[in-house]
Amino acid sequence: MLRAVTMGAGKLLGTNLRARRDEQGISLSELARRSGIAKGTLSQLESGAGNPTIETVFSLSNALGVPVSLLLTDSPPSDVVLVRSADIDVLSGEAIDLRLLRRLEHPGGLFEIYNQEIRPDAVQHSDGHPGTEHHVVLTGKMRVTTGGRTEELGAGDYLAFRASGPHHYEAVDGPVRSVLLLEYPPDVYPAPPGPHPVS
Repeated sequence: MLRAVTMGAGKLLGTNLRARRDEQGISLSELARRSGIAKGTLSQLESGAGNPTIETVFSLSNALGVPVSLLLTDSPPSDVVLVRSADIDVLSGEAIDLRLLRRLEHPGGLFEIYNQEIRPDAVQHSDGHPGTEHHVVLTGKMRVTTGGRTEELGAGDYLAFRASGPHHYEAVDGPVRSVLLLEYPPDVYPAPPGPHPVS
């Protein structure tokens, strides 16, 4: 079976955010306190309104202790899944546009695959989050700084690092297209009991 997956980030985020909050039994006020996001903004997001940024979604992920993909995807059951990047809403940050292509869950952990584009003349900062980041540059030149170390990656280059500490990216001499794989070990976001879906 072949199934094309489309994603409306705002509506899915709203639905999933409310579901995760209800599961954990926390109020909007408590989520606002944990995430540093205003209660009114959270209310808008839960209603499917607004245009969430990368920073907002990662703050909510950290506050709820769930992976980003749990907030942004549904789970299409299929043997073959076709994802058209053009059909996926863009999650934008200071310098990066991300499209979540796939969430892969199995007993050994969780993986999220993103189409990542880095815009020139800006730097994308991250305070850190769980897991390991894997980057493969498709076009352009990307500069990554993490753990006091800076590396420049060209087309075909690969870099991996633990993402728990501050890190940032920037495009060098024009835009960058790359694949970002976020890898979470099972002790960070344990898989639920029973069958382990590939979603």
